[in-house]
Amino acid sequence: MLQINEIFPQLRDPKNVVITTHQKPDGDAMGSSLGLFHFLKQLGHSVTVISPTNWADFLDWMPSTKLVLDYERQTEEANELIDKADWIFCLDFNTLSRTKRMEEKLANATGIRILVDHHQEPQIEKFAYGVSSTNKSSTCEMVYDLIMDSGNEAFINESVAECLYSGVMTDTGSFRFPSTSASVHRMVATLKDKGLQHSRVHEALFDNYLENRFRFIGHILLNRMEIFYEYNTALIAVNQQDLIKYDIITGDTEGLVNYPLSIKGIKLAAIVIDRGEERKCSFRSKGSFDVNTFARKYFNGGGHFNAAGGQSKEPLDAVVAKFKEAMTENKDQLSNYQF
Repeated sequence: MLQINEIFPQLRDPKNVVITTHQKPDGDAMGSSLGLFHFLKQLGHSVTVISPTNWADFLDWMPSTKLVLDYERQTEEANELIDKADWIFCLDFNTLSRTKRMEEKLANATGIRILVDHHQEPQIEKFAYGVSSTNKSSTCEMVYDLIMDSGNEAFINESVAECLYSGVMTDTGSFRFPSTSASVHRMVATLKDKGLQHSRVHEALFDNYLENRFRFIGHILLNRMEIFYEYNTALIAVNQQDLIKYDIITGDTEGLVNYPLSIKGIKLAAIVIDRGEERKCSFRSKGSFDVNTFARKYFNGGGHFNAAGGQSKEPLDAVVAKFKEAMTENKDQLSNYQF
């Protein structure tokens, strides 16, 4: 994989461009994709964002979200665009498998694949150009770096600024996580200078949920959360009946795994959700416990040091039992409460 700055001289040569990201895109995935979209459109490229799946309603406010294709629903149209693409930007994922049913199409595409990602252990042999840095707070920060390093700061307009701010803000936990470096704050200052109205972004992302989500959260925290103080660990297990009862849709469980970390002494928080075809897991930690390694070892996943995910085809009860077994195997690390 060649360095991404190798493409900078070609940025002003109009091309057919596809931008894609991981399945069930979050704020960073959609923000980086649309931020890059608005930047490249100004340079004269023909650009389309394709999401492998649907996305949460709370992301619909982002400029041009209505133009994003859902691969699962618009497969034929998306495949035609991939076939015609000169460049395929792959944002916020490190392996093609994270694009779900798009994986084979992307792997066989003739267009040049370009990686921009901040997860560990990227599948670099699949990309011609790219940048992968676990030191970056978010993919949105990396797209911002691409724009700045290529000498195109003048093209950061309000739409670009709103999209990139969304991702860096959500992936840093509203700037509370250790990944919030000085460069992140300098980035936000620049975006503010470009006209960013940050309070509007916060309201769009966090103040647009329906009542059922809050009742769901109350039910989950009361009835589905287990605390294991001897391991400084919390586990939430959500079954399909819970999702159906409270009419939970994509995005409604976003951030739920973080709630137990507010409990004094909790070092590891996990949530397992029965999605029908598979069980989805999310892990968050504080301090020295590496959930990326934990997710890779036990749950066919990965991510960052303090934030990772995984999945399993086993029944919910079996996944919960496996987590508890994994928790006990890591007792020495988890019981040592250090920050």
